[in-house]
Parts: sequence; C-alpha cells; structure tokens
Amino acid sequence: MGFRPERLAAVIKKDIGHIIQQSYQPDGTFVTVTNVRMTDDLSIARIYLSVFAPGRDELPVYQFINEHIDEIRYELASKIKNQVRKIPELHFYQDDTAEYVNKIEQLFKKVNIPEKDSDTQDNN
Repeated sequence: MGFRPERLAAVIKKDIGHIIQQSYQPDGTFVTVTNVRMTDDLSIARIYLSVFAPGRDELPVYQFINEHIDEIRYELASKIKNQVRKIPELHFYQDDTAEYVNKIEQLFKKVNIPEKDSDTQDNN
C-alpha cells in the first residue's frame, strides 16, 4: 500500500469509527474499528471491526452494520467528499486478532510447561 492509500485509510478509520459509535453501535456493546486497508486504486475499503458485547452474541452486531452499509457510506461521503473523487465501497470484516493472540498464548503456555518441569529436574 502506497502513501495515499495509507493516508486515506487513516482518515476513513477515524471517520468510520466515529460514525459507527455515534449511530450504529447497539446499547451495551462497544464497536471498534481496528484496521482499514485500501485497495491501490482507492475503490474499496476493507474495514476490520472488533465488537465487545459482554453476555451477548456478536454476530447480530455485524449483521446490523452490514445492513446499514449504504447509510454509513453516505455519512462517510459527507465527511471525506473533498478529499477523494469517488467514495470507496465499504466491506466490513470481523477482526479476529484478539482470538488469534489468545490461541498463540495458549500454545506458548503449553510449550513452556514441559520446559519448567525439565528445569526443576535438572536442578535436583
């Protein structure tokens, strides 16, 4: 990604985050825009969302946002219309980075447990 797509991605991340938190975040949930990736031609914005919904299923939140893509894009257009010629298509994705990190941490814990046992045996 070149300089222009990165710069536009940063602007979209800030503005989409504000739009979603103001108008499209259900009560009792917290939606965060974790990353935005632009295509080189600036026609598509891939927006990664993290949803914190204690005691609730997160899937309806993603469905709700996907049902309102056109309205979200329209609100985004009003904010960035002077910066781009064409408003990019918005594609929302679930950010599973936290889940991935937890899985890796669990694997490290499993790997470290035998090492600790062997260290105590060597010291005896």
